[in-house]
Amino acid sequence: MLVTNKENLIEASKNGYAIPALNTQGGNYDIIWAACRAAEEMKSPIILAHYVSTGAYSGHDWFVQVCKWCADKVSVPVSIHLDHGADFDICMEALKLGFTSVMIDGSTSPIKENAAMTNEVIKVAKCFGVPVEAEIGELLRLDNMGTVMENKNIVDPCEVKEFLEMCQPDSLAIGIGNAHGYYKGEPDIHLEVLEAVRKFTDIPLVLHGCTGMKEEIVKEAIKLGVAKINFGTEIRYKYVEHYEEGLKTLDHQGHSWKLSQFANDRLTEDIKDIIRLAGSEGKA
Repeated sequence: MLVTNKENLIEASKNGYAIPALNTQGGNYDIIWAACRAAEEMKSPIILAHYVSTGAYSGHDWFVQVCKWCADKVSVPVSIHLDHGADFDICMEALKLGFTSVMIDGSTSPIKENAAMTNEVIKVAKCFGVPVEAEIGELLRLDNMGTVMENKNIVDPCEVKEFLEMCQPDSLAIGIGNAHGYYKGEPDIHLEVLEAVRKFTDIPLVLHGCTGMKEEIVKEAIKLGVAKINFGTEIRYKYVEHYEEGLKTLDHQGHSWKLSQFANDRLTEDIKDIIRLAGSEGKA
């Protein structure tokens, strides 16, 4: 069933688990349905996440419609989330299209500008009954070899406090050494930042860049108030790997649906592992 994720994130934060947010590659049915299937079978809430860049092929409206169709087929809470919305306009487009959660990412801007931009989105999103995720502390970007492409920003808890005094998003992603892409070696994750932030706010926190993190790190972050864990890189690579395996091993006779079904079945099991990691099994 289609929901916003506001109440579910608050519940998760209070009770020591997180909700998985999965990159759906711009409306790929195989990936969206695998997420919904896994969530239904595990009785877990799930978040279907969308990057603007991945909607360039299918269209953002296509993504929303596929998500709504799939959400309607399961009984667990499913939310449609705009991930890393870069500006006010894309967040407004998402609200008009029917997204049930939006992220405004002003982390590359100074704190005051970030807060001002976040407040603009919050003001309109409230009219739609849609929660807003913000970010402070720009995330590290990695290339295909895991090499740093941009400087990481491990945020100062004092800056988080300053930010939250100027705006009140429904959830907050903070930079703690996490990154988008595959890590080269073991990532240097600063959980003490989460611990410090938790002393002055109970806002649900978000951990981006979970692909490649040690499970112990993710679980500890969840204990410290992370209520949403994001997986993008792992989802897209696993899907392609399963599809390639199907091409090599199935007697598919050129039927693309057989390949899709094979990849969907395999990815559903991968997503179940993420749900177990999040601790959200049986929470729907």
